[in-house]
Amino acid sequence: MAVLSRLRPGRLLKRVMPRGLFGRSLIIIIAPMFLLQAIVSYVFFERDLDTTTRRMARDVAADAAFLIALEDNYPDKERTEIRALAARQLRYELTFVRGADIAPPRHVHHKSTIDQALDETISQQIGETRHFKVSSRPTVFHISVEVHDGVLNMIVPRDRVTVSAPDIFILWMVSSSLLLLAVAILFLRNQVRPIERLARAADAFGKGRAVPDFKPYGATEVRRAAQAFLTMRERIERHVQQRTEMLAGVSHDLKTPLTRIRLQLAMMQPSPETEALTEDIAEMERMLDEYLDFARGEGGEKAQLADLGDLVRAVAAARARSGAEERLMLEMPSGVLLAVKTNALRRCVTNLIDNAFKHGRRVRVSLELGARVAEVHVDDDGPGIAPDKREEALLPFHRLDEGRNLQTGGVGLGLSIARDIARAHGGELLLTQSPDGGLRATIRLPV
Repeated sequence: MAVLSRLRPGRLLKRVMPRGLFGRSLIIIIAPMFLLQAIVSYVFFERDLDTTTRRMARDVAADAAFLIALEDNYPDKERTEIRALAARQLRYELTFVRGADIAPPRHVHHKSTIDQALDETISQQIGETRHFKVSSRPTVFHISVEVHDGVLNMIVPRDRVTVSAPDIFILWMVSSSLLLLAVAILFLRNQVRPIERLARAADAFGKGRAVPDFKPYGATEVRRAAQAFLTMRERIERHVQQRTEMLAGVSHDLKTPLTRIRLQLAMMQPSPETEALTEDIAEMERMLDEYLDFARGEGGEKAQLADLGDLVRAVAAARARSGAEERLMLEMPSGVLLAVKTNALRRCVTNLIDNAFKHGRRVRVSLELGARVAEVHVDDDGPGIAPDKREEALLPFHRLDEGRNLQTGGVGLGLSIARDIARAHGGELLLTQSPDGGLRATIRLPV
């Protein structure tokens, strides 16, 4: 049953069918045209051409029967004159071989419909008891018939038996179809191009790249889809901007009273209570910074071409300067150029490296370039995360209570911010088992 399910015509058709709109539209045009040509060719050659050939063969057979009757019923002297006259009028070459005969026919497979038609019609006209033979040449047919005292040979032009050059019909039909197909491809390409341009614009916007020169054009339906995309893009950009501005304003408004409280505490006599309050204020400021980073998301930063290896290497070097140089290993090739939002991507990589240092003794950062994606791996040798907890660890404002604590000293936004930035570039953040024994965090970016 499994083998039969794999061989279903529907699945096989899906595999061989083109995936693009242009290819499928082209098949919609070619398939009916090919089917129409096949039907017309069948009707022409198997029906109309066969009927016409038999009618023309019947005329030649009637001429042969008439000449046989003349040979059997007139004396030799008159037969010669009549034979010459018939050759001029019928445009046949006629020769007579006295005393010759024709061997009985054998059942031979005919090479063409014309030979078969001639055999059948001549047999019907002259009778089944009289022997005859038909052979074909490129331009003529050679017909030999027994008469009462010999054999009459007839050389008949081919155009008297069959339609001349029937292949010209196929040539004209195929040529006209190819011309129409070329015109259809030209117009179809112009109709598909706006859809492809819309798809590229949507893909670029999904990767966080600017699409400043996109304008709707093409058919009415395509224009409507393009205009809907522009409207959606404006709404998303306005929403992101309003969210960022709101959180920035809230952060600024909250930091002002926190700063006043910090100053008042600094002027008070040191005590366990003031130290606790100072630590709480510092924690609140860190929380506000993380909230603001999470709210920024894509922010207003524009994507620009950058060397991904150099960017990650600079982030790792900055982290190593804080005293973790011996614990950090880099496997970072250069020359991987991508259009990215550099500040956002730095924050993403920084969050992952900081998270790895919190839970592992050694951290390894590497870069792999594939055919369609570039992957930045951050590996540690810590306790790792259970597979069923990895998706939960990526949720915003969420901290794991058991095992590895992903956001020690934070509010549960480090990995969420990193995934938000990766998705803003059209990529993804993946958590898997590290070859070093701990957690592997992978930033996957489209090339």
